[in-house]
Formats: sequence, C-alpha cells, structure tokens
Amino acid sequence: MSIVTLTMNPAIDLATSTPRLVPIDKMRCTTPRLDPGGGGINVARTAAVLGETVTAMFPAGGHTGRLLEQLVAEAGISMRLVPVAGLTRENISVTDMSSGAQYRFVFPGVALDADEQLRCLDEVEEIACGARFLVVSGSLPSGVAPDFFQRLADRAASWTARLVVDTSGAALRALRGGVYLLKPSVRELGDCVGRPLRDRDEQIAAARQLITEGVARIVVVSLGAEGALAVTEGSAEWFAPIREPVISGIGAGDAMVGGITVGLSRGLGLSAAVRLGIAAATAALGTPGTAPGRPEHIDELYRRLDGRAAPETDGSKVDSTDYLWDSPSGTASVTLDR
Repeated sequence: MSIVTLTMNPAIDLATSTPRLVPIDKMRCTTPRLDPGGGGINVARTAAVLGETVTAMFPAGGHTGRLLEQLVAEAGISMRLVPVAGLTRENISVTDMSSGAQYRFVFPGVALDADEQLRCLDEVEEIACGARFLVVSGSLPSGVAPDFFQRLADRAASWTARLVVDTSGAALRALRGGVYLLKPSVRELGDCVGRPLRDRDEQIAAARQLITEGVARIVVVSLGAEGALAVTEGSAEWFAPIREPVISGIGAGDAMVGGITVGLSRGLGLSAAVRLGIAAATAALGTPGTAPGRPEHIDELYRRLDGRAAPETDGSKVDSTDYLWDSPSGTASVTLDR
C-alpha cells in the first residue's frame, strides 16, 4: 500500500448556488452536489485520480455516516471505517451567483469518546504500518484532545510510513515531533509560532523554527494566491502560483497535500513533488464542490511548472527514503536510509 489517510472529522460536503444571498426571503437554490469530505478524504481523492494506491480511514456514524461511506465508495477509494455512536456531520457551501462569492457553513463534528478515539489509533496502526506515507489532515472533532495527532506521531515513530500532517489551531500547536512533512497555511503557521509573518524572510524563519524544534523535517507553507514555500533545515524554495479560473476554493489545500504525497511516494525530489501539489491544487480550484482536479488537467499544469509530464507510479516498494531537492538537471534525487 502506498498512502493511508486519516480523517478524524469527516463530513458530507453539500454545495449549491443561489441567484443572490439575502436575509429573510426564501432563496431558491440549484440542485445540491454531495461530496465526501474532510481533509484526509479529500487528500485520498486526489491521490486516487493520480492513480496512486490509497486507503482512507475515518470514523463514521448514523445515516449520514452510511451516506459518507457510499460517497467514498463511489469515488473508487478503498476505505476503513471506525463505527461511532454519533451522526457524521454535514457542511454547506453556497455560491452567490450575483457576486461569485462563496459562503461556507461548517458544523461541529460528532463527539468521540475515549474508546472510539483509541479504536481510531489502533485501526490506523493496523493498516498504516506497511504504507509509504500516512497523511493526517483536517480538524479534530469534539471530545478529542489537541494532542491526538502527537499521540499518533509517537506511535508512528516505529513504522515505515512517513507522517504528513495538515491541521490547524490547537492541534497544530500541540505537535512536538515525529512529523516528516507539515503543510500549514501562512496564517496557520503564524498562529502556531505566535507572531505575524509579514514577509518571506519571516515565513522562512517561522518554518525553520518548527524544524529546529524537531516538530517536522520539512515544512511546506501554502501562501494562497502567492504560491507556496518549501523549507528544510538547509534549504528554502518559493514556488510561483498558476493563474487559473476559480469555481470553488474548497479542498484545494487538501489537493495540494495529495499531490505532494503522491510525488514523494513516487520518488520525486521535494521541488518536483511540491510542483505536483500546486498543479493538483490549481486543478481542484476549477472543479465544483470539493471534487479533485481531472488527471489530464493536473498533468497539463504540472508540465507548465516543470516542463515534463507528471510521473507515473513505477510500482516499486521503498521502505524508507530521504527525499532530496531536485538536482540541477531536473531529475529526482533519492537516497536510501538503509
């Protein structure tokens, strides 16, 4: 297995539009689009359209949990469910057609008790031990302590899977170590280090602070319309964005994580993997709801950034690797730990 994703706070994402958002009056909406949602599930959807072997794990409960299971299955993604007592949440996004503005209504997730949390940890250990990468993405639901992802990182220290984390708030601040790649937004990074990040130098310094403190080995900062920044202990590189029409911005950050992880799983250098992540995120911006980008569009965008086609999986198995920056010739550099 190549990639396992964990989504602790999954959702059914409902997307619709209305001619204009106004108070009090009834607003007639278009037929809603339903997508399986939550950070890790969105990451898995991008990995799947890129042809990577991926398993999505998430807690689910009630009739909404059964619908979520159905939607994930329809997306062609292998999954592992942890049954829970509460109802899986639903989120709503509404686009005001008169202005193009998108409004997002995000509801709290189902509260998980201590036994349900422990089952999540045990289940993910069972399926992720042999994977190349474990991606944990999204928020934590009610009842789950902020250090949950750190507890997972402590367990994962003995696994072959490299841990990729994309979270925010208290869960991000609670991370102490064991993360291979951390993907905050610039706002989330500033919140984590407790200061505003006004320019590129301050952004690099904040990312390197987390690396020096041992939180992560690589920090990739998404800068929104300003591109992305990838920082290691000894290197930093800025990546320009791609200008494309936007239909929906929801899930683009998850698509970026999916593209980066697929690239690393296929042995790309970090630069090329980040470019694949940017291509995947940009392609996702042009799709409705939280749908991932079309693979041919991702490939086209990757060619624009890299000058080459997006790499195919070679089916090889590498238990543990250090992914380095691309060499000047543009080829991926890979060194084995053992």
